[in-house]
Parts: sequence; C-alpha cells; structure tokens
Amino acid sequence: MLERIIRYIWEYEVSEGASVHAALHRFIQIMAMVARDLMGGMITLRAMSLVYTTLLSIVPLLAVSISVLKGFGVHDQLEPTLTQVLAPLGEKNAEVSARIVEFVENMEIGVLGAVGLTLLIYTAVSLIQKIESAFNYTWRLQGSRTLMQRFSDYLSVIMVGPVLVFSAVGITASLSSNYIVEFLNSLPYMSDLLRISGKALPFLLVIVAFTFIYMLVPNTRVRFRSALYGATVAGVLWQIAGILFTSFVGGSGSYTAIYSGLAILLVFMIWLYLSWIILLIGASISFYHQHPEHLKWRKTDVYLSSKMRDQLALQAMLSIARAHDRAAELAPTLENLATYQQVPIDVLQRMLKALQQDGLVQQSAGEPPRFVPGYSIERIRLVDILRSAREAEDEGHSDSFRSDAAVTELLERLEQNLESGLGDENLAELLQHYEDKARDEASLV
Repeated sequence: MLERIIRYIWEYEVSEGASVHAALHRFIQIMAMVARDLMGGMITLRAMSLVYTTLLSIVPLLAVSISVLKGFGVHDQLEPTLTQVLAPLGEKNAEVSARIVEFVENMEIGVLGAVGLTLLIYTAVSLIQKIESAFNYTWRLQGSRTLMQRFSDYLSVIMVGPVLVFSAVGITASLSSNYIVEFLNSLPYMSDLLRISGKALPFLLVIVAFTFIYMLVPNTRVRFRSALYGATVAGVLWQIAGILFTSFVGGSGSYTAIYSGLAILLVFMIWLYLSWIILLIGASISFYHQHPEHLKWRKTDVYLSSKMRDQLALQAMLSIARAHDRAAELAPTLENLATYQQVPIDVLQRMLKALQQDGLVQQSAGEPPRFVPGYSIERIRLVDILRSAREAEDEGHSDSFRSDAAVTELLERLEQNLESGLGDENLAELLQHYEDKARDEASLV
C-alpha cells in the first residue's frame, strides 16, 4: 500500500501539463518535500533560534517602529494591534500586549545617546538578519546581501512594515465603524457580503503580509506567483493553528497552576515558535513552487557522477555561449540555467563557481547577475571545460589521496587521451554544431 502511494506521488512528471491533475500532484509533491525538510530538523531548529531573537528584539523593534508611527499619528494603536495579532493566546492576549507596550513606553529613545541608539537599531536589525539567514537557507542560497543592500532593505522593513500593518488595521477598524456598516447594510445583498468579508479580511491580510515577506526577505528574486502560493498555504495553516491554539489555551488551566507567573511567557513563546515554523514552511513551499526541479531530484544533498558533471558543465557553457553571441531568448541567470537543465539550483551554482574560478565564465554586475564567457568562445577549449568540471568538488584534496605508480600512470594516460581526443575543439565549434543540428531538426518538421 505504501509503495503504491509513493509511486502515485512521484511517478508523475508535473511539468508535463497544466491540468488540475498536474497541479494536485505538484501540491502533493511539494508538501511531501516540506514534510521531509520539517522532519529533518533544520526548520524547527531555526524557528527556535528566531524565538530567542524575537524575545530580545521585539521591544527595541517596536520602539523604533513607534518613533516612525508618531509621524503618522497612529502610535496609540499599538496595543490594539498587538491584541489582534496575539488573539490566539485567548484571554492572555490583552495581558501580554499590555506588558509589551509597557516595556516599550518605558524605553526613552531620546535619552539613550548615540551609542544606545546604535545598539537599539542593531538589536532590531539583528532579528531581520536572522530571518534573512533562515530564508536564504530555505532557498539554498550561499551568498548574502552587501552592507548597503542590507541597510536599505532592512530599514524599509523596519520603517515601512509598521505603517502597512497599522494601515491594514485602520482599514479593518473603518469597515467596522457603525456609520459605514449602517450605510452598507442599507444596500441590497450587502449584509451577507459584509459578514463574509469580515471573516475573510483577516485571512487576506495575513496572506498579503506573508507574500510581502517572502518576496522581500530572501536574497534572490522570488516570483509573485510562488510567493503568493506559499503565503496562501501558510495563511491557511496560520488560521488553523490560531483556532487550535486558542482552544488549547482556553481549555487547559494546568499550565497556570504549574508555572504560575511564567505561564504567560511560556504560552507566548509557544505561539512564537508555531508562528515561525508556519512562516518558514510557507517559505519552503514558495521555494519548491518556483524550483520544481528539486521535486524531480528529491534528495537534500545531490552528488553527481563524473559523467553528470561533464554534461552539466558543457550544457551550461553552451547555454551561456548561445545567450552571449547569438542573443538567445534564455537570459543566462543562475535560475534560468538551472530550470533549463532541470537540476537543483545549488548543484549548478557549485559548478558555475568552479568554472568561474578557472576563468571560463564571469558574472555581470546587474541584478540578477548574468553569466558570460570569461573570454572569446573561440579560445575556450572543451577539454578545459571538462577538466574544470571534474575538479569542481575536489576542493584541492585530489592530490592528498594515496595511489600507487600504476594508478598514477593510468590517470595520466586518461588525461592524455582526453587531450588528444578533443584536441583544440572549442566552445564556438560546439555552438556551431548545436545550430547545425537545430536547423536539421527544423527542416525535418
């Protein structure tokens, strides 16, 4: 039975069609991969790290946000907004919100001085930096933003984020005002529509907030469709978790008797932990939706054979040469090359890094960066590409292996055969051969 379920999930290529059946299979495959990642432990580990950072950063972050919100005259709405955000805590949400606001109000930013203000901003920024690190891990990204990019992006989150949140809360409050409700209820069919909208609006606001986070925080270009896909699933999980957590808090009084005054902090930490797990799950869903090639490979760590590395390097160089000299439609970005070759993006990234270290390719300064040949394609020999591919993951340790003289001589003969077999064939000749084959296939059609 289990084998039949596994075959049903994985023996279907979701890229072959755009039907409802294909969409269902892709969703099942994505959820299976996310479940695997969740059981692997890294999502939960990073969620626990974010809980700790949140406890340290929440008061400084809100203090910085209030200084921005005072310019809009809506800083008095901090406690009602926190009460709505912490609604899953049940009866404890008002108490927790009041405690947080009390800490924030006791923090006088004006008397901190230059050093104190710097530490305050650093503490607030460190939370966003930890979130970016967690998202970059989910997206298999090894690089990080430059200092200037971090400064501008993080400040935009700290400054613009609270304004968007309080604007959303203000819209919700406006829709619930008596005058507006009475006017809309006087219109035909509006009473039922208002009731449905009142229940759907918080859910939609959560999806919008998650979509904004998934597109802005990772250090890569996230498509809106993929971010919305992950945000919708995470939003549903958020609402379900909120309902279940509220019933748990309301139906269990034993934790209060056991932990006494620490019960509020314990409940708050548990909800933070669940919230971060849900947010990271949504980020993982967005990643697999944007990179379905990972669904095909399924493994966390992919190691290629020598033949597969040769194929990967030659095809990548051919695609880069096509785009550079012939203005191909496929822009040679890391994501596009990985999608075209149907390989995990981190695997191709390792190969391109090796090719770049050998001077065969270079990255442009644009965003997203594109790959171009390191020099004229007439001078890039195929044998050099293959050598770079075979040394891509040895990390300089190949010479540390012990080998007898017979083995060493055999390897030298193989290298000589490779050199004599390919001779001075270069990337330009491979590109010409590709174009000749494409014309022959087109003429047959």
